[in-house]
Amino acid sequence: MAENNISSDASIPLSSSSVSKDEPLYGGFTRFELELEFVTLLASPPYLSHLATTKLLQNSAFVAYLKYLLYWTQPAYVKYLSYPGPTLKALELLQQEDFRRDVLRPDVVGRLAEAFLNGRLSD
Repeated sequence: MAENNISSDASIPLSSSSVSKDEPLYGGFTRFELELEFVTLLASPPYLSHLATTKLLQNSAFVAYLKYLLYWTQPAYVKYLSYPGPTLKALELLQQEDFRRDVLRPDVVGRLAEAFLNGRLSD
């Protein structure tokens, strides 16, 4: 999949407003809705810490899923994010192995929470 042309990838979900009647539901929700909820949770530093403590961030399949979720950086999807700055920064940081390891540390989680709350997303 070409990272710059991800909109042509049929595996990326459409927004809930453009879902066909044949779109499968998972617990009553579309894939788009579930992935939107998940990426929104990434704006929560304690949730990132939870992912690290459960060792999901060490799982290669989960790391590949985080890479797949980079489609949320495209303008067609960013508009659906409640907290685009912190969400996209967390998604960017999660691409880095060092961050996935360091987010276990309470001081890293604290600094990240402070940066998100104060709008200092480049820290």
